[in-house]
Amino acid sequence: MLSIFLLIPLSLMLFVVAIWAVRYAVKSNQFEDLDNASQRIILDDRQERRATAQAHEKQPPHHADDDDTSV
Repeated sequence: MLSIFLLIPLSLMLFVVAIWAVRYAVKSNQFEDLDNASQRIILDDRQERRATAQAHEKQPPHHADDDDTSV
């Protein structure tokens, strides 16, 4: 019987925290775009790799013969 006096208020507090967390998530627009969020990660990675590859293609080739270090 004594445990009920502890468990009921504890469960009510947990319920209030859960309701607050869901309400906060809805107000901060975390449920707005559920379909494209997983694809955005992949597309961002592809765009970054593509930009890196294009940057490497634009650089002139570096030859060891061009260095004039011998005196």
